Amino acid sequence: MSVVPMKRISVAAMKADRKAVLEYLQVLGAVQISIRGKEDDVFRKTDMSKSQQVFLKNSDKAEDALAVLKRMAPEKTGLLASLEGRKELSREAFDQWAGKSAEILAVCAKILETEKEYADLVSRIPKLEDQKKALEPWMKLDIPLDLSETRTCAVFTGTLQGEYLLDEFYTQLKKLSKVETFHGDIIFSDATQTCIFLVCERKDQAAVREALRRMNFAAPPVTGMNPAQRIKEIEEEIARTQTEIEKTAGKIRSYADRREEIRFVSDYFAIRAEKYGVISQLLQSRRVFFLEGFVPAAQAQDLASRLERRFDVAVEIKNPGKKEKPPILLKNNGFASPLEGVTESYSLPGKKEIDPTFLSSLFYYILFGIMLSDAGYGILLFVATGVILVKFGGKMEEGMKKTMRMFFFCGIATTFWGFMFGSFFGDAVSVIGQTFFGKGTDFGLKPLWFAPLDEPMRMLTFCFIIALIHMFVGLGAKAYMLIKEKKIMDMVYDVVLWYVLLISCIVFLLTVPTMAEMLSVSSLPASLKTPMMVLMVISAVGIILTGGRESKNWVKRILKGLYALYGISGWLSDILSYSRLLALGLATGVIAQVFNSMGSMGGSSIPGAVMFIVVFLIGNVLNLAINALGAYVHTNRLTYVEFFGKFYEGGGKKFRPFAANTKYYKFKEEM
Repeated sequence: MSVVPMKRISVAAMKADRKAVLEYLQVLGAVQISIRGKEDDVFRKTDMSKSQQVFLKNSDKAEDALAVLKRMAPEKTGLLASLEGRKELSREAFDQWAGKSAEILAVCAKILETEKEYADLVSRIPKLEDQKKALEPWMKLDIPLDLSETRTCAVFTGTLQGEYLLDEFYTQLKKLSKVETFHGDIIFSDATQTCIFLVCERKDQAAVREALRRMNFAAPPVTGMNPAQRIKEIEEEIARTQTEIEKTAGKIRSYADRREEIRFVSDYFAIRAEKYGVISQLLQSRRVFFLEGFVPAAQAQDLASRLERRFDVAVEIKNPGKKEKPPILLKNNGFASPLEGVTESYSLPGKKEIDPTFLSSLFYYILFGIMLSDAGYGILLFVATGVILVKFGGKMEEGMKKTMRMFFFCGIATTFWGFMFGSFFGDAVSVIGQTFFGKGTDFGLKPLWFAPLDEPMRMLTFCFIIALIHMFVGLGAKAYMLIKEKKIMDMVYDVVLWYVLLISCIVFLLTVPTMAEMLSVSSLPASLKTPMMVLMVISAVGIILTGGRESKNWVKRILKGLYALYGISGWLSDILSYSRLLALGLATGVIAQVFNSMGSMGGSSIPGAVMFIVVFLIGNVLNLAINALGAYVHTNRLTYVEFFGKFYEGGGKKFRPFAANTKYYKFKEEM
C-alpha cells in the first residue's frame, strides 16, 4: 500500500560519453527524463527530430515487412504462445544483429518491393477476367471486333440495352434511319443486352450511325482479332500471371527464415528513435551535456554509483521540489499488486494521496466472488490461471502476469462463495443425481451458509452489510490522509460527523420492527431511538455548519453545508448499488440451472446422456464467460464509484522511465 518515493537525479557528463551513458540508462530503465533547465548562451538543445523520424520510418518498414510475412508465410504457433512474452536476447546476439541492421533493412525493402509486384500481379487477374467476360457474348463472331468498314460497306458491331428480336431491331432501325438496305444479325441476347452485327452500304453509313446512337448503341471491347482467339489469348495470359503470382509468393516466403532478424530490426530502430528523442531534450555545450529526471528513491544511490564507476560524470541526488509532481510508481505485495492495473485504469494517486490498491484488494476479490458465486466456475478459473502461471510465469510479461494472478485470486474467492451458497455448476449435482442415478429431490450440494435463491432478502441484507463496510473503509482512508496532512479538524468535520450520522441512522432504522423484519434481522431495543435521534441531529447540524467552512460569508456557508448534508442521498444510492451483488449472483445460478434442466430433458438414456454433456458444456462455458465478464465490470464499477468516491481523486502521472521499450525482444541488464 505505497507509492514509491522519487528522487530527482541530475547528471553532467562529457559529450563524448553521451551515446554510452544514454544506452546504459536505457538498458537499466530506471530514470524518467524530465529536464527543467532552459537554453542559454552555453547550453543549448539539439534538434534530432529528422534522425528520429528516419529511425521510426525504418522500424515501420520492418513492421510492414513482418505483416507481409505474416500474411504470406504464417507462423505455426500454439494457442497460448502469446502468453510467453518477449524473447530474451543476449549481448552477443544484439551486437551481431545490430551490425547487420542495414542488411536486414535491405531485406525488408526487398520483401516490400516483391509484395508490391505480387499485388500488381494479383490485381491483373480481375482485369483479365473482366476482359474475358466482356468478350464471351461475341464468341460466335468470327471477325475482329474493331472491323469498321470494307471497300463497299460500313460495319457496325456493338450492343443495345435490353433484349431485342431481329425483326424488332430491323423495324426500329428503318424507322429511325430511313434506310431500307442493310443486313444485321444478333450474335447474343439476354435480358440485359443484345449484341448486334450490322452491315450497310457506305453511302448510308452516317444515317445508320445516327439511328444507332439514338438507340443507345455502344461499341464492344476493341480487339484486332476475332473474339474466340482473343479469349484464348486472355486465358493463356491469366495462366502465365497465376504462375508469376505463385513464383512471386515463393520469393516472399523464402524470406520467412529472416523473420527473427526483422523483428530485431523493428525493436532496434524503435530503441534508437527513443534515444534520439531524449537527445533532443538534453542541454549540451561543446563538450558537456546535462541530463536530469526522476528515479525511485531506493535505486537512486545505486544508480549514481554505477554511473560514476563507468563514466566520467557528476551526479546529484536530491528531493523533488515542493511544487513538483513526481511520476507515480506503485509497489504492493503479491496479494494486492495484481490490482495495480485496475487502479491505473481509473487514475494513479495524486500528490499526497495514498495508493488505494491494497485497500481495494481487501474487497475486490470478495465482490467478484459473490457476483460469480459458483464453485465449479471458480475451480475452473483458478486452476486454469494457476496452470498458466506455473507454465508461463517466468516468460510472461508483467502486465499479463498480474492479470492472471488477479483472476487466480478471483477464482479462489468464487469457489469459496460457491460452496457457501451451495452452487456447483448451478444445481448440476442434484440434476445429475436425479436424472441418471435415480436420487431424490433432496440430493445435491448443500450450501455451507444459505442458498440466495431460497432466501433472497437475506442475501440482499448481506449485500448491504458488505456495502457499508466497503464504503466505511473508504471513509476511513480519507480520515487517514487528513491525519497524515495534520488536518485533524477537517478529519472531524468530513469524516467523524459522517460516521456518527450514518451509524445513528442505521441503528435508528433497525429499532423499527418493520424495517428489521424486512431485512431479516433482529430489531434493536426501542430505547435506542431517542439517543440515535439526538446523534443524528447533532451530526447533521455539524455537517451544515462545517460543510461550507471555506466560505467567509455565512449565508454561502450554510447553503453549502445544506448541500453537503444532501450528500446523504448519495450514500443511499451507493448502498443500493450493491444490490448488483445479489442480481449477478442469482443470474449466474439461474442461468446454470436452466442449462442443466435443458440438458436433462433427454432422460437417462445414452442419447440423453450425450445431450446432457453437450448442453452442459456449451451452456456453462457461455455462462462462465458472460458472467465472469459481468462480475469483472461491476466489481470495477463498485470500486471506482462507490469506494474511490469516498476518498480518492487520482490525477497522478505514471512513471515512464527512459528504457528499451521493445515489442519482440527484451535485453539482459549486462548490456
